Amino acid sequence: MKKIFKFLIIIILLLVTAITVYYFINNEKLPEGTQGKEADALATKMLNAINYEAFENTEVLEWSFTNEHFYKWNKQENIVTVSWDENKVILHTNEPEKSTVFVADKKVEDKEILKMAKDYFNNDSFWLIAPYKIFDNGTERRLVKYNGKDALLITYTSGGSTPGDSYLWLLDENYFPTSFKMWTSVIPIGGVSATWSDWKTTKTGIQLPTKHTLSLFGLEIDLGDVSAENTKADELANKVLKAINNEAFKKTRYIEWNFGGRRSFKWDKEKHIAEVSWDTIRVNLHPRNKENSTVFFNNKKQEITDTTLVKKAWDIFNNDSFWLIAPHKLFDYGTIRSIKKVDNKDALLVKYTTGGTTPGDSYVWILDSTYIPKSYKMYVPSKNMDGVSATWEGWKKTESGTLLPSYHTFSNGNKLSMGAVKAYN
Repeated sequence: MKKIFKFLIIIILLLVTAITVYYFINNEKLPEGTQGKEADALATKMLNAINYEAFENTEVLEWSFTNEHFYKWNKQENIVTVSWDENKVILHTNEPEKSTVFVADKKVEDKEILKMAKDYFNNDSFWLIAPYKIFDNGTERRLVKYNGKDALLITYTSGGSTPGDSYLWLLDENYFPTSFKMWTSVIPIGGVSATWSDWKTTKTGIQLPTKHTLSLFGLEIDLGDVSAENTKADELANKVLKAINNEAFKKTRYIEWNFGGRRSFKWDKEKHIAEVSWDTIRVNLHPRNKENSTVFFNNKKQEITDTTLVKKAWDIFNNDSFWLIAPHKLFDYGTIRSIKKVDNKDALLVKYTTGGTTPGDSYVWILDSTYIPKSYKMYVPSKNMDGVSATWEGWKKTESGTLLPSYHTFSNGNKLSMGAVKAYN
């Protein structure tokens, strides 16, 4: 018995020694940094890199935490459903007293379960959206030099379940977060790192992590099937499409129009070939295969196609067709839809992340009572447009049944005619 006892004592001493050695080797002091404009500037660059605007507009987030806690967060309404075991809490994050607790699908009054739901949400949501919280109330930002590079130290002085925690964000050359190091009350070793590298691009345009790997014994945090959606925005976009008869537009074969009397078009939408004409030039443009395009001067075909004119025709077609059919493109690949309030009414914010000649442009669509677009505000960085407005007027029901605009009026009073718009089969 004494031998067994001595053996246990030795094992315990070895474990204590190993833990002590591990602590002194791996424990890092909280780095010192400088608060002020430079720290805030780095934080802003980080937010731009992760598309903070899209996060702010995101309506619903869903994820899980180590396959034990499950979440559906209606972010705009500040309501999250938290589920684990037999428990489900409809948690009002800003007004916890309005929350509802269920156990085995039966409504109960249980403050302990409610507190658990709040603590789970505070912890588990942080592992999902921490990069977006660097300007939250109660945060302090410091610029830190770490391994010769600028890093961002965030300290949470209030809020959450464990105020006082600090996180050092390490960024790549594009200011995108790749990992952080932690100094928290729940982890006794300072400087434990966690990866932020397994990202998923969601439907709302934000990127969210799917898992993290910690330097502490290689622990892994799995966030499950992460998703983000803008359900209300999609519903509003579908109302617009119905109002302008997008189903007929999709079936339309030919569309004809001109652009301010300067350029004219005949587009075989089915084959995606467009005649683009200006001055004495006509380009039979194949947008998908520009090398198949042909160029005509005074109706005489060039033997050797001028590729610069093909490129010009492509740019013209992308721009001028947008002024005719943009409302029909709300669900194009690479578009992000969200709700924006304009004069206390829902407007549709659409951002194009790919395609066209200037990806990254945004448009806020203002709608009439029947959901037909009556104007939009343009945010086009390449042209220094920051909220420039233009009307969408003279909506015409075409032969094919779809609706297309006849002209636009700009805020300076100038008008842009689409000419004698035609759409037919």
